[in-house]
Amino acid sequence: MIHQVFRRESRLLADLVQDVRPADTARARILAEHWRLYVIGLHAHHTGEDEMLWPVLLPHLDLDAEQVLAMEAQHRELSEGISEVQVLMDRWQAKALSEDRDELAEALRRHHRQLCAHLDEEEQQVMPLVALHVNEKDWHAVGERGLAETPRNRLMIALGAILEDTSPEERREFLARLAVPARVLWKLLGQRQYRRETDRIRGRRTTA
Repeated sequence: MIHQVFRRESRLLADLVQDVRPADTARARILAEHWRLYVIGLHAHHTGEDEMLWPVLLPHLDLDAEQVLAMEAQHRELSEGISEVQVLMDRWQAKALSEDRDELAEALRRHHRQLCAHLDEEEQQVMPLVALHVNEKDWHAVGERGLAETPRNRLMIALGAILEDTSPEERREFLARLAVPARVLWKLLGQRQYRRETDRIRGRRTTA
């Protein structure tokens, strides 16, 4: 479910940047801030895996350890691509020139392709090993760390991002795990907050 957030947002970012009119620096600043928050979330996710999940998993593995080490290497490669995008993002948002926009959009597409390939490999080859060797306490500790690193004023936004592409069954199961006050807050305020945020970022574009 978390991976779906990063797949979706990285794809949308490239499309949204490509749609920006030349010289529309106000729109460029909005998307640059969205990119910044996306990077913070992705970095926290990967750091949690590198520091809390892989060290627990590796002692249980022999030949399969190469697959986990490959994940760490891919995290570093993704960081290099993100740095490239950041340079282009900073240049584009200053004047929102069409040539800078096009170069940035292509770099974002490369990031999306690289990220999806990494997530696909992780889900297919490494997550089955996690299911076999990582206990529930250690698994939940990774999620709790990510939650702790999310600013309190962004918690409902993060929840909405996770729930957006879930099936009805996944949604019910995920919400059932939340404390009652969190579920009430989501119902009363969070859904509207997330809708306002997505409208501001995406305009009329949808995820379809």
